[in-house]
Amino acid sequence: MKKFTAIALLVLLVVVVGCTSTQKGAGVGTLIGAGAGAIIGHQSGHAAEGALIGGAAGAGGGALIGDAMDSKFCPVCGKQFGSDVQYCPTDGAELKVIQK
Repeated sequence: MKKFTAIALLVLLVVVVGCTSTQKGAGVGTLIGAGAGAIIGHQSGHAAEGALIGGAAGAGGGALIGDAMDSKFCPVCGKQFGSDVQYCPTDGAELKVIQK
């Protein structure tokens, strides 16, 4: 159990320290998925396997949600980009975050 706690704290630290929204979403999704999977797996005597499966599923879902949160667009040409792009490669305008 101490090993799982140490891994969870390490992932949480990575989430808090300057990562992209996609990485933060994946980290949070992993923690939530692993916790839920461990609880469900514990009921059948397979807590570790449940945590692994839940963590993997949570990471994928969290990454998708995190990526969608910070989509940006160019105010000049209207093209959309991910959160990792700062300026439009076509016309050099600074990208704006899409308000959802």
